Amino acid sequence: MQNQVFNQYDILIVDDEPLIGSALVQLFELESYRALALTDAKQIGLGLPDNWPGIVISDVNMPDIDGLSLMRTLLAQDKDIPIILLTGHGDIAMAVQALKQGAYDFIEKPFNNEHMLDIAKRALEKRALTLENRSLKRELESQSTPGPRILGHSPGIKQMRHIIHQVIDMPADVLIEGETGTGKELVARYLHDHSPRAEANFVAINCGAIPETIIESELFGAESGAFTGADKTRIGKFEYANGGTLFLDEIESTPLSLQVKLLRVLEDRKVERLGSNKSIDLDIRIIAATKVDLKSLCDTGEFRQDLLYRLNLVTVPIPALRERREDIGLLFLHFARVASARYHKALIPLTAEYTAQLVSHDWPGNVRELRNLAERYVLLGPEAAFATSLGQSSQLNANMSLQQRVEFFERLLIEEALSNNKGSIKLTMEQLELPRKTLYDKMQKFGLNRKTFIN
Repeated sequence: MQNQVFNQYDILIVDDEPLIGSALVQLFELESYRALALTDAKQIGLGLPDNWPGIVISDVNMPDIDGLSLMRTLLAQDKDIPIILLTGHGDIAMAVQALKQGAYDFIEKPFNNEHMLDIAKRALEKRALTLENRSLKRELESQSTPGPRILGHSPGIKQMRHIIHQVIDMPADVLIEGETGTGKELVARYLHDHSPRAEANFVAINCGAIPETIIESELFGAESGAFTGADKTRIGKFEYANGGTLFLDEIESTPLSLQVKLLRVLEDRKVERLGSNKSIDLDIRIIAATKVDLKSLCDTGEFRQDLLYRLNLVTVPIPALRERREDIGLLFLHFARVASARYHKALIPLTAEYTAQLVSHDWPGNVRELRNLAERYVLLGPEAAFATSLGQSSQLNANMSLQQRVEFFERLLIEEALSNNKGSIKLTMEQLELPRKTLYDKMQKFGLNRKTFIN
């Protein structure tokens, strides 16, 4: 059985007695759990998927592969999978020993249905908590390592990070969607730098910035004499990125004539230089990015539908800055700190007036516009930077309620204090004159983590 099938189920039951398996499936389905019964441990085949969110209930005494052997195999793959063993009366000593080896619990046959449901519920809760902690740990590690960082606590950014971390270690191609200035290349570099391909080349090419007459040779390379002016062999971007990642920005600008050849490379994972009949095998991840709706271009015949299907195996949407206003203060302070260090200039604390302008501005240039403002803020000072960039047009969003405005200011003031104090809870408490518990409660409410603010 293909292991990805198990992702459809919360509970996997393994028992060579079909009646017991069927009875358990019915019991769990009545409680709205998704359960699957197998009569042979060998049906698990390739094992369970990585970070599978379910639990296993297995009989101990089974032919071929018994419950203890199955438990040891599964725990070798993931030591935190809750495994509940079903035992006969004479297997109690064996079950106690199994607990020491990592079993979650054991239930003696014949079992009480309520007891079974209670143990299964607690095991599923433990599994969910384990996976949540793993996700948080990965996020903290990724934010503390060198290289690109994806900052923000808004729902859209959290969802984006979740998608990225689901596929970051996999070879799947990715399509990034986002407006100009949202940070599509940063997300692509983040995917590369935190993946097993990090030591190989990250090669970026803007499909809209290269003339149509030479983009083919740029991508595929060319042998000497392949066309007029090709006086020596040229290595193309595909070949140069072999083993690593190729980032195709503004993929919507690719000429239709080239899209067919691009599709063939994506499907075959082989490339031929212009003027050559020799195929070069590729071990490569393709990350494409677009600022437009490719489906709309397919409808008008400006983009190949089969290429879109091949590119969007995994789609990562980046929210516009106006859709993640709660992240604006954190991002501004981050960019300002970077500029302060680069230009060796002191960072002037942001006033409530300027904070209001930041929050209410629509940011048509997105994060790129915000970063430019932060740099001007450090170089020219607040008054000149804000007058030049935002003028006098920025006022609090008329659609914001009083409660929303209060929460925006409260969050931004806490972020500013944490930033000024480099994540120190003690100093932040003193600056804001807040009790420790109140500060922690507010940080939890706004999804703030002190480690984000440590330089």
